[in-house]
Amino acid sequence: MNALTNDRALLERLFQAAVARVHPSRCVPDHLPEPPKGRTVVVGAGKAAAAMALAFETAWQHDLTGLVITRYGFAMPTERIGVVEAAHPVPDDNGIAATRRILEMVRGLGPDDLVVCLLSGGASALLTAPADGLTLADKQAVTQALLRSGAPIQHINTVRKHLSAVKGGGLARAAAPARLVTLAISDVVGDDPAIIGSGPTVADPSHASDALALIAHYGIHPPEAVMSHVRARLDVATPPLPTPDYRLIARPQDALDAAATLAVAEGLEPVMLGDGLEGEARDVACLHGDMARRLLHRQRPSILLSGGELTVTVKGNGQGGPNQEYALSLALVLDGCGGITALAADTDGLDGNGDAAGAFVDTDKPLWNGHHGSSPASALAANNAGPALDALGALFRPGPTNTNVNDFRAIIVRPPEEPYLAP
Repeated sequence: MNALTNDRALLERLFQAAVARVHPSRCVPDHLPEPPKGRTVVVGAGKAAAAMALAFETAWQHDLTGLVITRYGFAMPTERIGVVEAAHPVPDDNGIAATRRILEMVRGLGPDDLVVCLLSGGASALLTAPADGLTLADKQAVTQALLRSGAPIQHINTVRKHLSAVKGGGLARAAAPARLVTLAISDVVGDDPAIIGSGPTVADPSHASDALALIAHYGIHPPEAVMSHVRARLDVATPPLPTPDYRLIARPQDALDAAATLAVAEGLEPVMLGDGLEGEARDVACLHGDMARRLLHRQRPSILLSGGELTVTVKGNGQGGPNQEYALSLALVLDGCGGITALAADTDGLDGNGDAAGAFVDTDKPLWNGHHGSSPASALAANNAGPALDALGALFRPGPTNTNVNDFRAIIVRPPEEPYLAP
């Protein structure tokens, strides 16, 4: 087994170490609130919501009731907190019905009661309650258009907050005057509570004019009911909320730090590129490919680590996701280079519209031998990275991880024994 084959296995272990560091079973028990005099109601949403609920009810030695919403396939065997599965990234009827039940649970509570909100990435789509006058179809149309536009999650969530009765502090207003504590796993650049899950438990700093500006900027055409609703909010003042008890229990940087620790133990020198990278997946891959080539001139093996959330402006009709598009673009940049192995994957275990979390790049293997259908370059142009990478045996399918701190990218660079000459 050669070094690059070993590195593929090492990359998978780095991914698992990163995910383990931010898994709810590790981080939830350290952040339990003080028990109340009255009732405890646990609610929440996100790809990690079921695992967070299981960790919370296992550690909580007092009475509680509750309900959380997670993505299809991400349920866990809880006993005291109900779990509902719903659609992501475009909301569906299950999400709406479960959100209605959550709002009913928290309304009517008193100051001696406690509401614990468990938030993680994906909550914006799963915790969904269309504002008065809007329908699920309205929200689905806006979400689909924004996703295809390549807009970053901050901008998508800004628009969605102005179409919702639960986002942008809506859950906090429904739960008042009960004590409200939020435990959040961040999947967003900057770890901003107003962006994580579209901020259902914190005040919204954005304005309806911001939503209108973003709709215009990305050139989307929402249903007229959406435009009328947002315009009607231009002169509406949002009621203030008390200072939130908001506990950020896991961050993207935590996952990268765990991977870096393992990398050092494996004799690699980490090069941290940051946990908040944004941009077009294919463009970022080109930059990282150039960085990796330069590292071939070093005398010791290195690893480039990065997180964040890359995007894809969809122009074709293919299959894949941002991490797969990044991987295919990186493979094209490094084709014929040698000495470099990489993994780009979503920490929740699913990337885009397929069943893969992302993909490996092995520069010791030919990128294309003409027997896998269309060329990698044409697959990339059609946003069809998934099938192209699958044909190469490069897709990474760990299954749902029950946590989510967004993208994980690692590029191992092993300098050759002879001086490297750029092709």
